[in-house]
Amino acid sequence: MDGAGASPAKPKKRPREKLNATIHVVPDNPDKIAPLVAYFPSGFDPSSRGGGGGGGSAEPGVTVYRHSSSKWSKRLQLVVRPPESDVAFVGSSVSGERTSTEYCSYRLGVLDKESRTLKIVPIARDKIFRLEPRVGSDIADEEHSELVRGELSAKEKADKVRELNLLFGTKRSVTQDKKMQSLRQEDDPNSQEDLDRKIKEVAMYKEDHESTDSHPAHNIPPYNSSATVPKDAYPIEKIILKGEWDYIKDILQLLEAGEKVSPDAYPTFVCNRIHKLGETQDEMEKETLGCIFSYINHLIKFKDQHSADGASSAKNHKTPSILRQKFSTMFSNTESKWLPSEKIDLLISYVLVLTLIADDFRTDPTDVSKDLRMSLVTIRQHFEHLGCKFSRENNVLYAKLPVPLKFPELRRRRRR
Repeated sequence: MDGAGASPAKPKKRPREKLNATIHVVPDNPDKIAPLVAYFPSGFDPSSRGGGGGGGSAEPGVTVYRHSSSKWSKRLQLVVRPPESDVAFVGSSVSGERTSTEYCSYRLGVLDKESRTLKIVPIARDKIFRLEPRVGSDIADEEHSELVRGELSAKEKADKVRELNLLFGTKRSVTQDKKMQSLRQEDDPNSQEDLDRKIKEVAMYKEDHESTDSHPAHNIPPYNSSATVPKDAYPIEKIILKGEWDYIKDILQLLEAGEKVSPDAYPTFVCNRIHKLGETQDEMEKETLGCIFSYINHLIKFKDQHSADGASSAKNHKTPSILRQKFSTMFSNTESKWLPSEKIDLLISYVLVLTLIADDFRTDPTDVSKDLRMSLVTIRQHFEHLGCKFSRENNVLYAKLPVPLKFPELRRRRRR
């Protein structure tokens, strides 16, 4: 009975081993895929009997797939295939937890006791992959990932339609598709970041314009009243901002594809001067003129879309997001769909200044008056409001911009 009733001795705790290690932090490298970290919510253990259930010692196969298109190159798919099994475990960088809101980023630490180093590396796309079981042997070979069909069905459908259009569509439809793709750029985070930055530039421009315009009653684009040459009177860089030029090359793209500029899609002013692009030898001048033509078109279509007399003719027109944001800020009224009269006058001033620049500051107002649905008498008043003078040459009335700018004096009625 020796020792009866005595409690068993508690095992002694092993002392913790202290280790001094050097920490190395590895930065992101766009040319290499960062380590992937995944887990199995189903409870599958890849280290148990090789994961295959057949008692062998073979380890499961691990494969990483990257989308072949440069546009989708950031999409990764991780596939774990247990040996002798029809079940594959698949995780994607565009499904599951990857689509949730990111509150933090992740890093992986690897401790090497022999070399006494702790290496901290980034995890691919800052996310942990959730590996879901899928039945089938060719799951990972599907480049467009059937696993995320429920979340990307709209995008996949649009991509397939676009591929068919590029293969079998007409030159015009292909050109229009390329134009729309350049306007969207929705799937590239860098493009969205760039677009946000450019929209901020528009907002900063608006604040600067409102604070520096010493003649708000003129209701005209930014100007330099002391300019000695016409091109400096209304600086083009203050009208078309630096970030907007990349989004107004649709006319140049049409001409490069051998297509004609349709009168149904572009104003009369542009159609009657499109020949200038072929006559211009300097590539920089040609590109600038083509972009100015496109900007005039977007301004006129924006006016028509928000006017009762022109809404039907511009209902199918697509304005680049950056310009739509700018025009809405500058010309729209949140209280009504239609533009207020003072904002219409400002928009018309922008159009007329661009027509002056396109015609080397000597323009026949006949075409633009038709595009703006205004009489020649009214359009003349707007040109004079910008500081223009009129003269008749060979029975044609031209608007010219003299410098330095001199605006007409505001007439005030006397009280009786």
